[in-house]
Amino acid sequence: MTQMEEAKKGNTTPQMEEVARAEDYKIKNIMKRVAQGRIVIPSNPIHNPIPCGIGEGLSTKINANVGSSPKLEDPELEVKKSLVAIQYGADTIMDLSTGPKLAKIRKKILEEVDIPIGTVPIYEAGVKAAEKNGSIVDMDEDDIFNTIEKQARDGVDFMTVHSGITLDTVEKLERSNRILGMVSRGGVFLATWIKHNKMENPLYSNYEYLLEIAHEYDVTLSLGDGLRPGCLADASDTPQLQELIILGELVEKAREANVQCMVEGPGHVPIDQIPANMKIQKTLCKGAPFYVLGPIVTDMAPGYDHISAAIGGAIAAYYGADFICYVTPAEHLTIPGIREVKEGVIASKIAAQAADSAKRMERAWNMELEMARARRDFNWERQFELAFDHEKPRKYRMQCPVEEEDMCSMCGEYCALRLFKRQ
Repeated sequence: MTQMEEAKKGNTTPQMEEVARAEDYKIKNIMKRVAQGRIVIPSNPIHNPIPCGIGEGLSTKINANVGSSPKLEDPELEVKKSLVAIQYGADTIMDLSTGPKLAKIRKKILEEVDIPIGTVPIYEAGVKAAEKNGSIVDMDEDDIFNTIEKQARDGVDFMTVHSGITLDTVEKLERSNRILGMVSRGGVFLATWIKHNKMENPLYSNYEYLLEIAHEYDVTLSLGDGLRPGCLADASDTPQLQELIILGELVEKAREANVQCMVEGPGHVPIDQIPANMKIQKTLCKGAPFYVLGPIVTDMAPGYDHISAAIGGAIAAYYGADFICYVTPAEHLTIPGIREVKEGVIASKIAAQAADSAKRMERAWNMELEMARARRDFNWERQFELAFDHEKPRKYRMQCPVEEEDMCSMCGEYCALRLFKRQ
């Protein structure tokens, strides 16, 4: 039985119990919300990762994307990036590989990484079709569903599936006045296929079959936002909301089939629109966990998009997002390396902590109190231990050594804390 089936029967699972311990949360509440679909615990029994709860009442979780491209492919590097992401606080990893060795990379990550792993199966289906037949549009329904089942057999814990892209929404998108059209890679794979073949999206028309596969392997579905805005000017428009309405209907079908699912959200949103976007999603999708990319709040920061995304992520998480997909400084520019992965994860950790502490979640708030006390006591080592990056603040401290512990080189003997304590 799936996690959701067990919960509906009033049974707990080891995964639910571990989430309850990790979150210091009542197990009956975990079970109830898994049964309702308001919490998901991505855990394919084949992979059996460290349980991670995502959803209502739980701490904000962070996903880190890794993966190769046809221009840069190194399986060992992708594993290293995954491990660095985990070191700095990622709760899940998504492998977005599109190079020729994508299957090898996925299996390598699944072997080496013990937290939930996600994928976008349409990437592999499209890449294989292009290699075999010359074009993405030449894949057929069997290619798509066989790939999904293959990845489930490999042990993938959650999968992004763009089931909300339909013949109708693609036609309406073409008539819209969007500046950037469609920026989702997986969404474009399917939209191109739909237009070329003049057929409905198989992930929509055969959604019940998709649910059967997900149920068999207890794979959590992440309903992808193929029509997400790619710039601020396109945010909260008709195509985005039309897809969200469809995703809300698909959430209910997944719950009826005892399949866990979450919903992906917009990538570029002005600050003033973020609260409304969170409320609309939670309403239309009946409280399903919301997974957002950022969101990026200004398009003017290439090379610093992790900062823009952290601003948006903090606001989104405060107003209801449950799961933040990190953005690295390399976003829109190049495939991220290890340093960019680290910076992206830390930026997202800052966003999650800012939101959780503002919501007065006990663990997050206690961390703030502990850091405050360490600063008050000039306990530098404790400050470094508590910091998301343990090494960077230590290096700054050592750049200009001072003769006494109750000061740093910024203010020296005129440190406000030092002067106040010595009154």
